[in-house]
Amino acid sequence: QVHFEESGGGLVQPGGSLTLSCVASGFSFSDHAMNWYRQSTEKKRELVAAISSNNADTIYADSVKGRFTISRDNAKNTLYLQMNNLKVEDTALYYCGAARIGRGQGTQVTVSS
Repeated sequence: QVHFEESGGGLVQPGGSLTLSCVASGFSFSDHAMNWYRQSTEKKRELVAAISSNNADTIYADSVKGRFTISRDNAKNTLYLQMNNLKVEDTALYYCGAARIGRGQGTQVTVSS
């Protein structure tokens, strides 16, 4: 059974940092590109970052370039999102997923002073 378990969200002040993790199971993690998405009540779902199956290629939304870093550890079936210099507008539910496989329930990130 396919499962994604996100963790690492929380409340942080503007300018702070958080690292999100996503542990995947039930499919061949190392064979699939992986994505981080986010959605807030004010905005539509947004693709935040994506990474190829072999870690070679990454893409980022313009809104997070230079602040967020996506990475993966195929040996641990785990996807990461390092988020630095967080802004209020980064507040959202963040979830991981893979195309045609599925996605998790998400972890809430709230940036507020």
